[in-house]
Amino acid sequence: MRILIAEDDATISAGLTRALRDAGYVTDHVSTGTAADSAVASQSFDLVILDIGLPSMDGLHVLRRMRERKDATPVLILTALDGIDDRVQGLNRGADDYLVKPFSLRELEARIRALLRRTTGQSQLIVTHGRLHFDANARTAYAGDKVIELSVREFGLLEIFLTRKGRVISKSVIIDLLFEWGEEVSANAVEVYIHRLRKKVEVAGVHIRTIRGVGYCLDPAIE
Repeated sequence: MRILIAEDDATISAGLTRALRDAGYVTDHVSTGTAADSAVASQSFDLVILDIGLPSMDGLHVLRRMRERKDATPVLILTALDGIDDRVQGLNRGADDYLVKPFSLRELEARIRALLRRTTGQSQLIVTHGRLHFDANARTAYAGDKVIELSVREFGLLEIFLTRKGRVISKSVIIDLLFEWGEEVSANAVEVYIHRLRKKVEVAGVHIRTIRGVGYCLDPAIE
């Protein structure tokens, strides 16, 4: 899952970036409203964490422009403004959730998981596909009751497939969702990760099919 952090406080943004990367998310960061507006207009994100008090363009303006473009990406507002009117204004502008500074990282991560489950249509923390059980909360995958050892990036790749079942996913989409801005991505990086993940999830009856010249898809579950 790819998250944009739009926050001008260097300490907060560094802490958020570190915590979310440790939790297995791909994160990108901008520190101004205009940069946030440009990022969400040109890139795909699974979630935007948006500070209201951004320089050059405030967060509510960024949010309004997103919704005017029919961009339904979930937005979690971060702000020091804790009045009822401030919260109502943010939610009325199209925010999906609202968190007041200072906040607990544990609460933030729980809210992020809830928003992503809602967006992907998952009501449960654990997703089942054949004999595979995928626990988004614990960041763990199982074949039956046996843990499948996955790297952070392999887990992210599996999450991409499980949240897009029935869809063919192109290599460019995988790169966008799996790698951060400025990260060196070799020509065969996606194939390498696909190959590693295939070998690990086959024990659970999970098969990732290559659609030559188009992309990859998750085959229907084998019970």
